[in-house]
Amino acid sequence: MSVLVSHSTLRLESADLRAGLIAGAFGGAMEVVWMAGWHAQQALDAAPVARGVAATFAPRLGEGASGVALGVAIHMALSLALGLAIAVAVRTLLGAASRPARAAAVFATLVAIWAINFFVVLPIVNPAFVTVVPYGVSLISKALFGVAAALALSGAGARRAP
Repeated sequence: MSVLVSHSTLRLESADLRAGLIAGAFGGAMEVVWMAGWHAQQALDAAPVARGVAATFAPRLGEGASGVALGVAIHMALSLALGLAIAVAVRTLLGAASRPARAAAVFATLVAIWAINFFVVLPIVNPAFVTVVPYGVSLISKALFGVAAALALSGAGARRAP
């Protein structure tokens, strides 16, 4: 079976914008809350995670007083972009699928993104970041993004009875 996607179907619609921004904001926030909670439970400082995000783009960005805030801002900007991409992909590729199938696809996509990020991209771009938290902790973080985004996207198109 082959899938042909024309350029006309890969457009950002207003519903994608709303759903994607909600999914990205909700997913990104879930990751921040998870990381802050896990670090607090372990009596560890979560600042190195945020600094590592910033340093992945440019090592100097993670330094100084603004490194943590900049790392969180970069994380949330990437989360919003990812939410938008997922919203477009779900509409374009899975529009006719059931809600559970779309939710499972969103969750699986986020797990795949985690694997690519931690086993391919980060070891090349910022190897130190890979060791900031255990793999399981970072995987749970991305899985929570997947759950949050799936919930946001499944509810974004729901209609209320008049």
